[in-house]
Amino acid sequence: MTFLNPLLLLAGLGVALPILAHLLNRYRVQHTPWAAMQFLNRSVRVRSRQLRLRDLLLLLLRCSVVLLLAFALSRPATHDSDGSWLPGERRAGVVIALDTSFSMQHSDGQSTRFERALEQIDVISNRIHTGDPVSLVLLGGEHTVVMRNMAYEPEKFHDILQKQRVSAESLDLDSVPKRLHELAEDMVAHQKEIYIVSDIQAHDWQPRSKRLRKTLKALDGAASVFLVPVSGSEDNLAVTDLSLVSGTLRKGTVARYQATIRNCGTNPVSDVEVQCRVDGVQIDSKRISLVLPGASETVSLFVPFHNAGATRITAAVSGDSLPADNVRRVVAVVRDRVSVLCVDGSSGDAGRLIISALLARNEGAEDKDYIVRSVPWLAFPGEDLEYVDVVVMANVPEITPVQAQQLSRYVRKGNGLVWFAGDQIKIAEWNERSERANEADGAVKTPLLPAVIEPVVDNSDAIGAGKPLDPSMPDHLLCRPLQSLPADLLSETRFVKHLKVQPAATSVAVLNVAGSESPILLEPSLGRGHVVMFTTSAEATWNNMALTPVFPMLMQQVVTYLVGREFEQPRVVGDSLSLSYTEQPNASDAVFDTPSKNTIDVPVREYRNQYVAMLENAQEAGFYVARVSVQAPGMPIAVNVDTRESDVACLPETDLRTVLDDTGIAIATSEAELLSEIEAVRTGQSSWRFFMLMGLTFLIAESLFADRLLSKQLSRQQSPVGTEAKQDV
Repeated sequence: MTFLNPLLLLAGLGVALPILAHLLNRYRVQHTPWAAMQFLNRSVRVRSRQLRLRDLLLLLLRCSVVLLLAFALSRPATHDSDGSWLPGERRAGVVIALDTSFSMQHSDGQSTRFERALEQIDVISNRIHTGDPVSLVLLGGEHTVVMRNMAYEPEKFHDILQKQRVSAESLDLDSVPKRLHELAEDMVAHQKEIYIVSDIQAHDWQPRSKRLRKTLKALDGAASVFLVPVSGSEDNLAVTDLSLVSGTLRKGTVARYQATIRNCGTNPVSDVEVQCRVDGVQIDSKRISLVLPGASETVSLFVPFHNAGATRITAAVSGDSLPADNVRRVVAVVRDRVSVLCVDGSSGDAGRLIISALLARNEGAEDKDYIVRSVPWLAFPGEDLEYVDVVVMANVPEITPVQAQQLSRYVRKGNGLVWFAGDQIKIAEWNERSERANEADGAVKTPLLPAVIEPVVDNSDAIGAGKPLDPSMPDHLLCRPLQSLPADLLSETRFVKHLKVQPAATSVAVLNVAGSESPILLEPSLGRGHVVMFTTSAEATWNNMALTPVFPMLMQQVVTYLVGREFEQPRVVGDSLSLSYTEQPNASDAVFDTPSKNTIDVPVREYRNQYVAMLENAQEAGFYVARVSVQAPGMPIAVNVDTRESDVACLPETDLRTVLDDTGIAIATSEAELLSEIEAVRTGQSSWRFFMLMGLTFLIAESLFADRLLSKQLSRQQSPVGTEAKQDV
């Protein structure tokens, strides 16, 4: 037990007053001898014992009142963990975990969540004694430990705290309890406290509630844990996607990009302007009249490509309470021409139909989007594939192990492969070559094709017509041009035959046959490149696709999709950025220029017959530039914030208490509640109210008991015996 006001225990000395009064009252009466008194001695002796017992009880009540009130004024407190009787609060080792994730940048117009978090930490630090061990860890990304078990110095601590900034990374709660437990274990202190200051973002805390409850409960034994939420406005508008929809990444053309704007807040937003910039120059703008809460709207932005090379493209909305997610970035590699090599293994018209589909848009024009060449499969490769952007294999019966390895290396370097089925396909050979394509290079064992091939499925009906495409088009980049086609035109595209396949776990079925789960088009990732697989033929024997507008639109979109895949893949803050070479570069280090104009040197290492420079953690949103050396031309890489962080809604207090139920973690939603929780753990559970209540109870009892004694005394004085005795006296 401790006493917050130990000096007030001196008030207990007031117990001498009722004792002194009792003693004085006992000797105030003077005794006068009286001969007739001998007849009352027997009765008086009996009554005197009763009177002394009642006086003693009254004295005890009065003394207890004084002592209990003195205890209450001294504010006694008890600890569950020990029986300390030392006065004042206990010293403590403190671990402060500050949320620095992206959502902490959100502002309510007055201050950001991060600024309010710093204010709460000021309240905590004011209760830390100089010299007490303190640790400070930033929760975001890799959970950076800024201070570790350092003796608390107020000025030094606040200087370090004011230098911290919010990152653009997400909060990984899974590793938080372990890190905090380690920091608490490092401290040598009788009392240990952990303070988690966060905005309690709903998507971070709620989905993992069961796991969090288990892991956070383990902290209860290591220290007293306090959760200090900071919240505010939840309105936010974000650009969540920027994708290439149609067009060719070629010099002198115009491509159509689609930007997605999401209202992550609770209030509608009107008159939203979306600006598109190319290499920092605004080239297009669109307006959205209204975006409802929780809804997304899309706009088409048209991007002209005037020059070949890497082009930086951004879509942005006007500033709001969280400006960092108002921009979405992509990089497009613009070519002078898109080079396509068609490997024709059929005895029919597969190669001719593919070439016609690719050139359908500008037939007869001098300046074409594609340079398309066709070679028989027996002559493949027959030329250097370095200058070929996409290889199309149409009904190729089989390939050799060497050809399979060559294609695998080609795709891993960032190029595209389109594979068509047909009546010449040897199923067993293709499955074997696809499975073993990477063995010789020591690369990650990934099949060349996105599925295992099985025998042909016949969809023909009684009149020989096949099944149409599934009318429910998925929201996939390959399908977006087809979404604009009339439904009757899609229904006229019929598939008589296709190969049955077993898609790999990483494959995506883009197009299916209506009334069936059999995919017509699949795509997976393979290294930096991409593979698109048609389970049907490009010839008219298996379908009538080549005779409809579907085929040229689909083929042109497939090629556009493949040539832009390397730089269209999303990269978010916290991801690793890599620069790879097939041959050893001249420099031992690669250079990464950050969006904030800093330069980071990264060593080039050999890895599985490639030379790779990897930046482990991209901590900023923006455009990075990777190069072999400072003088070499750079490759821009777009890094965006995690779209999950744009949903800044905080978990309601009721839900939070459900998540933390039985974890032993105290929640302080206000400064007063925080101070109260700190006082409770530092000084124990205060019991002054109990002693005050007992003192008042004893005071009432003393008053009632004294009144009763006085009444009886008056009653005795008015009795006949008392009157006679008084007269005789």
